[in-house]
Amino acid sequence: MNKKIGAIGEQLAVHYLKNKGYRILDCNYRTRLGEIDIIAILNDTIVFVEVKTRSSGAFGTPSEAVNYKKQMTIRRVSQQYLLSNRIGEDDWNLRFDVIEVQLIEKKYKINHMENAF
Repeated sequence: MNKKIGAIGEQLAVHYLKNKGYRILDCNYRTRLGEIDIIAILNDTIVFVEVKTRSSGAFGTPSEAVNYKKQMTIRRVSQQYLLSNRIGEDDWNLRFDVIEVQLIEKKYKINHMENAF
């Protein structure tokens, strides 16, 4: 995928989440294990978000790219985030979401799947 398209999708997802009342903690959090696109808080829940953006349907829906291996990577990176930021799992609910961004000409469509995995 074109990195520019991915960056546009992530920016749209951040804007969407902020409009829904989420507080963004981090974007593109990277470790040697992998990356999490967006880490946010909503009420008493830390939400780890994978953003998938597509400009055509040629490769299936965006969320189909979040396979089991990708899910396990995100879970491992989330544990590292919690440890490195001294966040106790007992203090927060944790959730893993997927946001699909479909770019259609000069418009876009967002599908937010809460508790996706």
